[in-house]
Amino acid sequence: MKVIFKGIGKLFRWVWKLISFTRQLIINLLFLIIIGALFFAFTESGKEPELPEQAALVLDLSGPIVEQRTNTSPLDSLTSSAFGNEQTQENVLFDIVDTLRTAATDERITGLVLNLRDMQETNLTKLRYIAKALKEFKQSGKPVYAIGDHYKQSQYYLSSFADKVFMSPDGGVMLTGYGSYTLYYKTLFEKLDVNTHVFRVGTYKSFVEPYTLDGMSDEAREANTAWLNQLWGAYTSDVASNRQIEASTLTPELDQFVTELKSVDGDFAQLSKKMGLIDELVNRPQLRQQLVNAFGENDDHSFNQISYYDYQPTIGDIQLPSDNQIAVVVASGAIMDGTQQRGNVGGDTTAALLREARLDDKVKSVILRVDSPGGSAFASEVIRNEVDALKAAGKPVVVSMSSVAASGGYWISASADKIMAQPTTITGSIGIFAILTTFEKGLEKMGIYSDGVGTTPFSGVGVTRELPQGIADIFQLGIENGYQRFIGLVSQYRDMTLEQADSVAQGRVWTGKDALALGLVDELGDFDDAIASAAELATLGDDYEVRWMAKPLSTAEMFIQQFSSEVKVFFHQLVWGELPEAMQPVTQKVVTDLSTLGNFNDPKGQYSFCVNCPEL
Repeated sequence: MKVIFKGIGKLFRWVWKLISFTRQLIINLLFLIIIGALFFAFTESGKEPELPEQAALVLDLSGPIVEQRTNTSPLDSLTSSAFGNEQTQENVLFDIVDTLRTAATDERITGLVLNLRDMQETNLTKLRYIAKALKEFKQSGKPVYAIGDHYKQSQYYLSSFADKVFMSPDGGVMLTGYGSYTLYYKTLFEKLDVNTHVFRVGTYKSFVEPYTLDGMSDEAREANTAWLNQLWGAYTSDVASNRQIEASTLTPELDQFVTELKSVDGDFAQLSKKMGLIDELVNRPQLRQQLVNAFGENDDHSFNQISYYDYQPTIGDIQLPSDNQIAVVVASGAIMDGTQQRGNVGGDTTAALLREARLDDKVKSVILRVDSPGGSAFASEVIRNEVDALKAAGKPVVVSMSSVAASGGYWISASADKIMAQPTTITGSIGIFAILTTFEKGLEKMGIYSDGVGTTPFSGVGVTRELPQGIADIFQLGIENGYQRFIGLVSQYRDMTLEQADSVAQGRVWTGKDALALGLVDELGDFDDAIASAAELATLGDDYEVRWMAKPLSTAEMFIQQFSSEVKVFFHQLVWGELPEAMQPVTQKVVTDLSTLGNFNDPKGQYSFCVNCPEL
């Protein structure tokens, strides 16, 4: 026995030494990364790319397209590489558009090459704003070419605006259409003896459905079908117009598609060309030669070119300082209470920016750029109160809706002087809900019981005890009150009766096109139109400066943000790395769905959120 305990003791000492060694190794590696990052930042910060005398601009977007950059640290590239992960490059929508517009008039830029193979799938509303800049570039008379081995849906949409679309002979165009699918957990919760208590108002408020049903309700299916068909119709109409083909070509029946694919012996590239999606199939040497012929040859035996990421920093800000400013406040992400980092809409954070604009005498009008599916009802009202304060101060407020401005995203927009959306904006979803899960049945099966005494009926309310009917009634009454407040805002500011507001509410999702017909928005237009409207309402004429309101990150905050994100990546790999690759998306989807409510922080637990809205 003594020998056994001695052996166990040696094993534990060995394990402890291994843990200590690993801990010291990680700390030392992090220290070296920090030193290397600082060296990299100091040595690289002063270098600027050189623009050739004549070159094609290569729009080689990599990563997501966003309204506002969340990852601002200069350590991105180095630390991502250190952890063995590719850097995620965020591309600000307005930077892309401004760069294309500058390139159109830049005599050094001889043309445009769309190389979008690393661009992530993007909402159609954002794509259409970029497409507007592409059409302006083409009007300069400079050629636009699209190149790619394969084309995903968003990549192809922008590529279709090119004068000529090239693709690899082994490639293909993948157009999957738009869909709204989610996982449903009702039966799982029943098997786990988890009670889900739902409090909501709105026939179409489908956020709660994954927790209470095993499939989509008829009401949600009706609403989702309507807006999905409108978005896909806009996509196919734009592409068909660009390619001068019938829109129906892009939405073949399955049997028809199989027949067409058989006619080219299963060759997706040939089928893409036959359908009119591609102009020419070329391999890489052939493509390189065509581009050399168009733009000239450089020292690397390729065509004269400059990357978007090298060109964009050189264009600078050509606006002259003005005492007449149009402030732009971006509300992008889920709406949460308190102060939040970029990527979420903090009630206090966004309200502070609106207040700063109100107190600055140079700011004459404000654009609230909304790209949010909603969230905390309380935080939404905090933001909307500042919109009212701006109006009371005599400063017009124009809401510019981006891809999504639904639920809480509409709440913060409701009282603006003018609401502008694009036809493919997802808005509405005017409703409110709360969810409380309790685990008393599951605990009792394991022999765990909750008991005690309290001074009020509310003292014992919690996730380990059955929810009394009276408490459930109180929750529901609070939700109904919140819904009445929401539709009351719509009635007051959209010139509707309460009954009319209720009829267009009920949690139903609308496109911007439908929202205009229903009176939920004032005008269809993009960000450029919103600027023009803000200038007109403030009678500024052409004498104004656009000022982007944002809380700058300190050096320490940038480092902490970056360090936290990289640690998250490290542990993500640690947790998910052992799962089969095919299972990772499903598993992560389940974890995301079940943790969504835990990430919200409304003080009353009341939310106005659109779960079926497209991702931002």
